[in-house]
Amino acid sequence: MNEFHLPAPAGYSHAVTAHGPLVFTSGQIAVRADGSVPEGFEAQARLVFEQLGRALDAAGAIWSDVIKLTVFVTTLDDLEAFRRVRDEFVDTSYPPASSLVRVAGLVRPELLLEIEAVASLPGETSPR
Repeated sequence: MNEFHLPAPAGYSHAVTAHGPLVFTSGQIAVRADGSVPEGFEAQARLVFEQLGRALDAAGAIWSDVIKLTVFVTTLDDLEAFRRVRDEFVDTSYPPASSLVRVAGLVRPELLLEIEAVASLPGETSPR
């Protein structure tokens, strides 16, 4: 018997099964239509998740279809704010698999995070 156990995840799943066609978003950043960037991590996180929601919608997906998030942050100081905002958008009863990577910087120096999503559109055998 295998004695190894994964630690309990904090708001994500270790593995998720896809049931339909996959949707991959590009990395979304906190840049408004006018080119401005909100100040503060929480405001940027909320805008990034809103942008991801728009990208998902354009592809015919919704937040409960998201099976994987890849998050790039420039600091680890705001993880609680990140989790709080993330949980406003993702299906917390069936959270996506997730990776979080600290990076030295993003495309613009004032940006604090970038997020990519993978969604699985419901198929005929989807449990959702």
